[in-house]
Amino acid sequence: MLKLGEKGAIMQRDNKTYAVAPHIPCGIVTPELLRRIADVSEKYNAQAIKITGAARIAIVGLEEEHIDQVWDELQLEKGAAVGLCVRSVRACPGTTFCKVGRQDALGIGMELDKRYHAKELPGKFKMAVSGCHLSCAESWVRDVGLIGKKNGWTVVIGGNVGAEPRIAEEIVSGLDDAEVLQVVDKLVQCYQEKAEKRERLGKTIERIGMAPFEDAIK
Repeated sequence: MLKLGEKGAIMQRDNKTYAVAPHIPCGIVTPELLRRIADVSEKYNAQAIKITGAARIAIVGLEEEHIDQVWDELQLEKGAAVGLCVRSVRACPGTTFCKVGRQDALGIGMELDKRYHAKELPGKFKMAVSGCHLSCAESWVRDVGLIGKKNGWTVVIGGNVGAEPRIAEEIVSGLDDAEVLQVVDKLVQCYQEKAEKRERLGKTIERIGMAPFEDAIK
């Protein structure tokens, strides 16, 4: 029996089979990749293929003895589905595809994913990038959320879903692409320095206030 997250696998309800979720930055896939996932799933008798809340594609119901072969044939990085780290960066289509997009959500999301996916932090951490005020990537309920507006990016922090949901708080607005990436870097560093073990960013804010984060981005 594998431990939680060992080999990128998660035990399922039947206590026999496992799910794996390859890392798919911002949920963008090609037809070739979809075919590969389908072929591997079929070859190893997966029970289902599930789109996850982190915009990954989970292959569900795999036998333990097949896990290594599945990863070898997928040729994909393991998704950071568990652990104290940056688990996901969600992004909407933004100005790349969406007619109401105000900012390049996919471009910024891909860059944040490259910088932060699986980065170890004091607690579970999630990011989201929405290209307009409709917030389709659910930026208001992520540890760090970006929202595109006509005058640039607005950054909100401290949101989360789960057993104790929390709406994020706005910390800065009117940023261009380069500025918003710098701000996120500083916010993550501040969280890394100030948070207690297993403490979500929202709980850190409730404990020490917004001031340390506001000071960090000045």
